[in-house]
Amino acid sequence: MRKRLQVVLAEAGVASRRRSEALIRAGRVRVDGHVVTEMGVRVDPAIHRIEVDGQPLPPPQKKVYLLVHKPRGYISTCFDPQGRPTVLDLVPSDLGRLYPVGRLDFESEGLLILTNDGEFALRLAHPRYHQEKEYRVLIAGHPNEETLRRLRQGVTLDDGLAMPTKVENIGREREGTWLSITLHEGRKRQVRRMCEAVGCAVRRLIRVRMGPLELGDLAPGQYRRLNAAEITTLIEIPGPLERGALDNALGEGASCEAGELV
Repeated sequence: MRKRLQVVLAEAGVASRRRSEALIRAGRVRVDGHVVTEMGVRVDPAIHRIEVDGQPLPPPQKKVYLLVHKPRGYISTCFDPQGRPTVLDLVPSDLGRLYPVGRLDFESEGLLILTNDGEFALRLAHPRYHQEKEYRVLIAGHPNEETLRRLRQGVTLDDGLAMPTKVENIGREREGTWLSITLHEGRKRQVRRMCEAVGCAVRRLIRVRMGPLELGDLAPGQYRRLNAAEITTLIEIPGPLERGALDNALGEGASCEAGELV
């Protein structure tokens, strides 16, 4: 089956799709002995000889889908210039190039997906598919009903109104109060900023669900493979794919540097 050349390069694990486009533009890719520098060329790796810097293309990567319990103290990017541990350090390196879907910041914990499947990542992370994200949030003190009402009605942040789907008080402890906060959005540090806007300091933040995927009793630092039913449920979610959206779902900018930080 013919696919765009940059897609074939990414599926073979050469580079992300954005980086593969850069390789093509730089004249480093040949198809049947001819240099290709234009985007949109379609090839079939079964019948075309594809080379990058004179080396034949490796076979396509097998699709990998991992659910990871990210602990505190890990960066949810592919690499960190400061040398801090990343979520990729939690899984075997022989699984090939994997990318996080939706980020959690250094101090946040919980459910994170690692995959090399761009369509799967898009359907889980893109706002158009309305995948809920549920968090357990420990805040300092014990908020009254007026504070919870303000959260439920939505809070105005510097990047606009933030509207949660649901906010529930789920229990007290000595350090404070646990809330369950469910969102459809995924703005930078959104949960923390919403809580701070109503005077609640966040002590802990744990993502426990993304769409139909649940953290369950998976221990911090551990991972499991998604089962066939979980993968199929997400891939079969209906909805049009915007031009370029699928190509960018696992691009370096989308999955290694950007995304939500909560």
